[in-house]
Amino acid sequence: MEERKKLEIEYYDKQAEEWLREKRIGDFEGFRPLNLSSYRFLYHWLENHCQDKIVLDYGCGNGIHSTSLVKMGVKKVTGIDLSEKSLEVARERMKKEGLEEKAEFIKMDCEKMEFSENFFDIIFDGGTFSSIDLSRAYPELKRVLKPSGFLLGIETFGHNPFTNLKRKINKMLGKRTSWAAEHIFQTADLDKARNYFNKIEVRYFHLISWLAFPFLKSSIGKFFLIFLEKIDKLLLHILPFLKKYCFKIVFIMSQPQK
Repeated sequence: MEERKKLEIEYYDKQAEEWLREKRIGDFEGFRPLNLSSYRFLYHWLENHCQDKIVLDYGCGNGIHSTSLVKMGVKKVTGIDLSEKSLEVARERMKKEGLEEKAEFIKMDCEKMEFSENFFDIIFDGGTFSSIDLSRAYPELKRVLKPSGFLLGIETFGHNPFTNLKRKINKMLGKRTSWAAEHIFQTADLDKARNYFNKIEVRYFHLISWLAFPFLKSSIGKFFLIFLEKIDKLLLHILPFLKKYCFKIVFIMSQPQK
């Protein structure tokens, strides 16, 4: 196994052990996803498209999104990840909710999946792309997605110098691996995806509202977030060239090339 993958596994195993020990709520980042407009859009799309579908939670981590997918009415969700400790958290989370019959979690390399072609109706990426080599991942994602399927993802966008600096600081503090800090999803990665998917839709979020993220545990922080998200919407409407500098993007890729 490549060294970069070993380091990713080590990092996420450690995070999962802390979650198991502390019984945290939410993601490893300590936030509830639906506080953010980006995740609300993401979940709204899923609620309208995932019923009775076979879904892959790609790089599922601790299973925070897998649980929501089952509650939305999927036929089955399969989560894959290389971190066995994270998968343990995901299984515990699903068992606690009494939903384990509609979910399975498998230790598997996202860059070399063991599924047959045209297997999934929907592939969901909850932020895994920065941890993998997309030149290897895109062909695999295309291969296992049904012709009528969708690849839906949310990623940090890597063009804002301020949020990039924060990511570098997180790397220094041990909150990010070197690979993830240096491989933030960018416009060039979207362009590469066009070699594998004929249709790509993109939505942009958190141009300045990311400034509220450190304060979301307080009610004032949540109001601050709502206020800044309204400014985001206005600025992106008036000055669309600023989309490149948003903190998060949501993409919907479809019509995989065969």
